[in-house]
Amino acid sequence: MLNKKVRALADKIHDDTIRKKVLELLENPTFTIDGKTYSGLPLDVSPAGLSHHHCYPGGYIEHVVSTVHIAIAICDLVEKVYHGKVNRDLVLAGALVHDIFKPVTYTINENGSYGSTRLADNLDHSSLVVCELVRRGFPIELIHVVAAHHGDYAPVRPRTVEALICHLADLTDSRLNGGVLDAAAYLTRRAVGQELPMLNSKEAFEIVYSKSVEGWEGVTKSVEKIRQKRKTRKT
Repeated sequence: MLNKKVRALADKIHDDTIRKKVLELLENPTFTIDGKTYSGLPLDVSPAGLSHHHCYPGGYIEHVVSTVHIAIAICDLVEKVYHGKVNRDLVLAGALVHDIFKPVTYTINENGSYGSTRLADNLDHSSLVVCELVRRGFPIELIHVVAAHHGDYAPVRPRTVEALICHLADLTDSRLNGGVLDAAAYLTRRAVGQELPMLNSKEAFEIVYSKSVEGWEGVTKSVEKIRQKRKTRKT
């Protein structure tokens, strides 16, 4: 079952052909190489990174949803402030599928941490999705959006407004999430002497906010509150 938030965002794509292709990929994020079909971790439980951002269960969906919303906000800015024109279908579709094959490059270790699959030793997620978009007959303009989503570090730099918007949205969300996770980890180490393993975004934002409101005492209280919640969930 496709995540409801992701489905609702995909339904905003007006072009029937693009929307259908995007939904088919989101509902069946698989590809075949040398007769072997790869599927990867379920999208709902996969992280969107191994260490720098969204590196916890459910991080993938959070990243996709947030990236799409940021991209929509940038589209609004371009149209309302700069009076420019944007193909929102390309932006929405690109943001929705840009990381679709990250989960296939991740594996869960015995201790619950994340690692890379053997497939990731040969191909990165961007190469995989570009190949699959070509195979599935996606329009070249959309393939460019996805191929360029890493900006200066991509195989091709953004050469359309739509590609630039998706790159900026992806980068903004990654930096926001990673920055808050890093800050929360630092505050936790300073307050209680050790980090909380597998810190997620909700917990991280709570810790950072508590420092602003109550200082180090607030951080200590937030960390203890999070620990108690985790114990309750386990029991």
